[in-house]
Amino acid sequence: MRSINLTALLLCSGLSVSAQTVISAHSGTVHLAEGAVSVDGKLITQTPGTYPTWKERTELRTEQGRAEILLTPGVFLRVGENSALRLIDNRLSATRVELVSGQAVIESDDPMKENAVTLIYGDYEIQVRKSSVFGIESQPAQLKVYHGDATISYKGNLVTVKAGHLLPFTAALAMEKFDAKNGDQLTRWSQRRSQYVSAANVASAKSLRDSGSNWSSGWYYNPYYSMYTYIPGRGVSWSPYGYGYYSPNSVYSYLPYGGGYYGGNRVNESANSYNTHPGDQSGSFGRSSNAGFSAAASNSGGFGRGGSVGGGTSAPAAAPAAGTFSGGGAIGGGRSGK
Repeated sequence: MRSINLTALLLCSGLSVSAQTVISAHSGTVHLAEGAVSVDGKLITQTPGTYPTWKERTELRTEQGRAEILLTPGVFLRVGENSALRLIDNRLSATRVELVSGQAVIESDDPMKENAVTLIYGDYEIQVRKSSVFGIESQPAQLKVYHGDATISYKGNLVTVKAGHLLPFTAALAMEKFDAKNGDQLTRWSQRRSQYVSAANVASAKSLRDSGSNWSSGWYYNPYYSMYTYIPGRGVSWSPYGYGYYSPNSVYSYLPYGGGYYGGNRVNESANSYNTHPGDQSGSFGRSSNAGFSAAASNSGGFGRGGSVGGGTSAPAAAPAAGTFSGGGAIGGGRSGK
């Protein structure tokens, strides 16, 4: 697949990524379906620029495939192979998704206070209210928190599970520690997807600023990348993986376009790879495969990056570095933050 140089194309050539549209005001857009993914038994055949809607009271099922679902702005649901989930409520103010079987990961970057997401497994309900990454699975039935924390309700009892802890779905609600530095195929894929969406954010934020368009926090379509990205209402929102989502009024302040972004890295023309599975690394989080990026840096361990991907100086120092996440840098270059 033909590759492009982000620095030269997006930042120096003055190319405008226009015609950006905000997504429907409901949760449940199927942003990416890789392999065999179906809704109520109907196989999803996805092409660039088409995004099926996962409707209420229907079941999304994967076989040898994976899926990325856009929930409320800044909250991603990523579904592993051989999994089944049911969308109970698609309202932004009360989104409810049930894991029937298999495995899913939630990435919550910047949840808005007026929105709410609840992930359900049996009698257990997990509230998504803060910046966090956690995985839920049915075999064994448990919740793993990689960053932030998750609040679980079970038959009137509440328990908060913090990063580096797992909660078996039993009546005892007894937490255990686990090594949050290492992940499986789904959690590593989730990190790479976060990286791609962040890359599309830069071009989208710049386009909105250059065009003088109005914006608010939400999902915005980037036609050049053929994918949606998250645009915060103001400032910069850092994903738990350490990648930045810039608002239009902050993108020029944080990123020195004269020197270029991503330190000259090259990415695939479309960050969405349909019906393919990029290679998974067996190491820790942060060891991205060469899917999309030609110079992905490797880490000694932990989520995120200790520095920038592909050279250049480090990103603004505001990147989070909590828990087991090393995330001290966003994707690529830029001068050091103060």
